[in-house]
Amino acid sequence: MVTRTPLTRERVLEAAVALADRDGLAALTMRGLAAGLGVEAMSLYHHLPGKQALLDGVVECLLGEVTAAVAHEHAGDWRTQLRRQFLTARRVMLRHPWAPGLIASRTSVPPTVFAYYDGILATLVGAGFTYHLAHRALHAFGSMPLGFAQEVFAPGGDFEPEASEAELAAMAEALPHVTAMVASEIHDAGDPTLGWCDSQAEFEFTLDLLLNGLEDLRRQG
Repeated sequence: MVTRTPLTRERVLEAAVALADRDGLAALTMRGLAAGLGVEAMSLYHHLPGKQALLDGVVECLLGEVTAAVAHEHAGDWRTQLRRQFLTARRVMLRHPWAPGLIASRTSVPPTVFAYYDGILATLVGAGFTYHLAHRALHAFGSMPLGFAQEVFAPGGDFEPEASEAELAAMAEALPHVTAMVASEIHDAGDPTLGWCDSQAEFEFTLDLLLNGLEDLRRQG
């Protein structure tokens, strides 16, 4: 007699992440997920009431990867702690390059995300930041605590960073500065990216700039 592994919410979410890693986020459907788990689609609804709950759960699962990895990091001062945390989050995003698009598309904020940011606020306030300055810090960080930087030019717009030389030349007259920037900033293929202008070097540059600037403001009281 074959004993089937019990279906749990955690097992469903782990399978969902694995499916998105293998086939892309578009392939993540309740029916496809159920087929991969060897169950009927209705079985999933006992653990996740629908597609949106599934996607929120996937975000929760990804943040679980981040927090589990951060727990093994040695703490330092607040800048060192947050820098390690944000770079740890980035390593998770690079393992799941479809994840930034999913997180940016959510119209509701899963409770786990609030808890994650509450921990960041605890680090800032514990270092002497006022809640006012800590609030401004969160605005300045944007999506960086989650391991990626929002694109300057939203995907799907008219701007195409992978334009040919002829297309760049045609753009130059109307958009000389944008064209020059694009031509100079096309990254090496070996530089891990989560978007054309979200390279590892740029992520770390922006992160260090923000952390050092916030430290100056903290010292000023």
